[in-house]
Amino acid sequence: MKGWKKDRYTFEDLKNIMKELRQKCPWDKKQTHDSLKKYLIEETYEVIDAIEKRDWQALKEELGDLLLQPIFHARIAEEEGRFNIDDVIDHLCKKLIKRHPHVFGEEEAKTAEEVLKNWEKRKIEERKSVLEGVPKHLPALMRAEKLQKKASKVGFDWNNFEEVKEKVFEEWNEFWSAVEKGDKREIEHEFGDLLFALVNLARFLKIDPEEALQKANERFIKRFSYVEKKVKESGKPWEDFTLEELDQFWKEAKRKNI
Repeated sequence: MKGWKKDRYTFEDLKNIMKELRQKCPWDKKQTHDSLKKYLIEETYEVIDAIEKRDWQALKEELGDLLLQPIFHARIAEEEGRFNIDDVIDHLCKKLIKRHPHVFGEEEAKTAEEVLKNWEKRKIEERKSVLEGVPKHLPALMRAEKLQKKASKVGFDWNNFEEVKEKVFEEWNEFWSAVEKGDKREIEHEFGDLLFALVNLARFLKIDPEEALQKANERFIKRFSYVEKKVKESGKPWEDFTLEELDQFWKEAKRKNI
């Protein structure tokens, strides 16, 4: 620790610590861009979790853990002679200035909607495809929503809610037709189309489908935990309960707004 202990550290210290770790720590030396991918995803979700819990101390800590990831990747890239963290910051600054001409240039944008519209317009101009820039590894519902929004920006979209609703019914019927045929491949295909149509429906209703499903997951966890609690309080094993009895606990949880 000699020479490294300080009352307060800076970004420059972080860069130097990362350099030292890559040289002297067996685990850090072993890491690659690919081996670190899972940590980037995990840390991102831990930041989101802290925000949703309104735990600001945890958010400070989790943002630090997330910040480690670009520092780590940039250090690996620097060792490979590709780029360093200063190049990353330089590129980001240039992009922000270019895409905010209403702040750093002569263009005007008086509302957040105008800013977003101009931002999207510039991104389309910079990219080869309208759909470019939607990460392949996003959660599927989130990816579907982003793809739909990008297509919508150039006019490829439903005209109104009624059309979207009809599309959902159409996909529902096609899904059940596939189920009746028993063709697993076709069932999966039609189920995917149905989910995609439901994301469109959520978009027109101004609902975030990913967030809606996460909230449903949380409700399930809380209500199932209530069922577990009732089973434990009874002193009997799970197998002694019928599904109807367990369902009564579930309904009880719903009545209590759990």
